Amino acid sequence: MMIERRHFLQMVATTSLAAGLPSDVRAQAYPAAAIRLLVGFPPGNAPDTVARLIGNQLSGLLGQSVVIENRAGAASGIATRLVASAPPDGYTLLQVTPANAINPEFGGGGLFARDIAPVASVANGPMVLVVAAASPVRSVADVIAQARSKPDAMTIGSPGTGSTPYLAAVLFKMMTDLNITHVPFSGSADAVNELLGGRVQVVVADMSAIELIRAGTVRAVAVTTAKRQKALPDVPTVAETVPGYEASTWYGIGAPRGTPPQVIERLNAAIKSALSNQSLTERLNVLGFEPDTGPPSAFGRLVEEETAKWAKVTKFVEAKR
Repeated sequence: MMIERRHFLQMVATTSLAAGLPSDVRAQAYPAAAIRLLVGFPPGNAPDTVARLIGNQLSGLLGQSVVIENRAGAASGIATRLVASAPPDGYTLLQVTPANAINPEFGGGGLFARDIAPVASVANGPMVLVVAAASPVRSVADVIAQARSKPDAMTIGSPGTGSTPYLAAVLFKMMTDLNITHVPFSGSADAVNELLGGRVQVVVADMSAIELIRAGTVRAVAVTTAKRQKALPDVPTVAETVPGYEASTWYGIGAPRGTPPQVIERLNAAIKSALSNQSLTERLNVLGFEPDTGPPSAFGRLVEEETAKWAKVTKFVEAKR
C-alpha cells in the first residue's frame, strides 16, 4: 500500500508541476488536435480557395487536420467575432482578408484590431476591371471617356457594398472624378453574370473571374495592383492610366489575441514552409496570386496600413451620401 501511495503522490506532483509550467513549455506539444480555420465567405470563391490550399499544406506540416469552416456574413464580421471569442490556444484561426481592414469603418468588425493577433500573410493579388467580350470598351481610357460622354449612365458592379472590389470601384471614382452608378451583387460570380446579361457595363471582380477571362467570356480591361501580374501579363494596370491608383487583395492568418507567442511562431514557420512548396506556389500563380509571407509583425503592419487607406475611401463614401 505504501508503494501505491508513493506512486499516487508522485503522479499528483507531476500533474501539478505540468499545470504550472510556463506557456512556452506547454505550447511545445502544439498542435495536439485538429485546427479550425474560419473563412468569412462562401465556398468556391477566391478567399475560400486560397484557405483550402494553404490549409491542406499545413495539415501535412503540422501533423493535424486543418478544417476549413465557412462562416459567411457581414463581410467576414461573423467569422471574425467567432475567432475573437474563441480560446487563445491556436486551435481556432481566422483567414484575414481586406474585409478586416475595411470593416472597422463599416462597423462590422471593429473588434478585429483589438481581439485578433496577426500570424502571417499568405498571398496577394489583384482585382480585375472586366467588361463583356462584346463590349466596345477595351481600356481604362475607354471607361473614362464613356462615363464622361454620358454622365450618370455608366454602371459598375461589385460583389457587394463594403467588399474590397466595391471600395476599389469607389477609389476609381474618387481618382477620376466620374459619375458612375454602383450596383452591388451577392458575389463576384453574380456580378459577372449580370455583366454578361447587360445589366451593368463594368465589374470590379476578384480573381475567381480569371478562367472566364482566359476563356474569352469577359475581357480584362485592367488589374488594380500597382504592377502588372504574371497571371495576366498582357493586361495593363489601372495606374497606367490613373497614376497612383492601387488596390490589392490579400490573405493571411490571424489568431485570438492572447495566443501564446510560441504557438504563433509555430504557425508562422509552418505557413512559411508551406509557401515554399512549388506545387502550392504554382497553384496560387494559376489563380492569379503571389505567395507572400513574413513575420507576424509585418502582417500586422499591412493590416494597419490597409485600414488607414480604406478609412479615407469610406469617408469619401459617407460624404457623398
